Amino acid sequence: MAYSDSMIFDGADRAKHLLVLAHGAGAPMDSPFMAAFAVGLAGNGIRVARFEFPYMQRRRAEGTRRPPDRGPKLEAAWHDVVTEMRATLPDKAKIVIGGKSMGGRIASMIAQDAEVDGLVCLGYPFHPPGKPEKTRTDHLAALKTPSLMVQGTRDALGTFDDVQAYKLSPAISVHWLEDGDHSFKPRKSSGRTEQQNWEEGIAAVADFVAAL
Repeated sequence: MAYSDSMIFDGADRAKHLLVLAHGAGAPMDSPFMAAFAVGLAGNGIRVARFEFPYMQRRRAEGTRRPPDRGPKLEAAWHDVVTEMRATLPDKAKIVIGGKSMGGRIASMIAQDAEVDGLVCLGYPFHPPGKPEKTRTDHLAALKTPSLMVQGTRDALGTFDDVQAYKLSPAISVHWLEDGDHSFKPRKSSGRTEQQNWEEGIAAVADFVAAL
């Protein structure tokens, strides 16, 4: 079965940019976070496609909770999706890939080989929860794909202070959302709301994609 048979699409068919988004490890492609970003970006003239990795497709079909597939299988799924989506692009349209947490991390691992035009990571998991010593940054030092990481300043998987210590490629820019956690939700004491952070994140991604 083609991935497009189960994808969710938002935005105009003939848009100049297609952004393909994958979900995080635990929540599906139609979670409130994923839906908000997809619809918001579509409102900025970007065609957005959301897909699910095979383990999440099985979880949806069987109603059972499954852990993510191993890295090679997730990467293979991403390659398959890029190939399938590239075949649908209008002439001269550009393809950008990324996603929430794990979805964005796996996208970052195949972006260069897949020769996509850009990468967007929404809450990059720079390290596992509570294990800042186990970084997931080695491949990011040499990444050549133009990339944007939207990150909450207090994300437990990569805070502002954490990320300052990492060696990231000059192709990567980071947009920080004030007091945001891994899903960009701030504390009430910050004076900001989750909606404000989501809207700021959507605007940052829209600007980045439009400039490619």
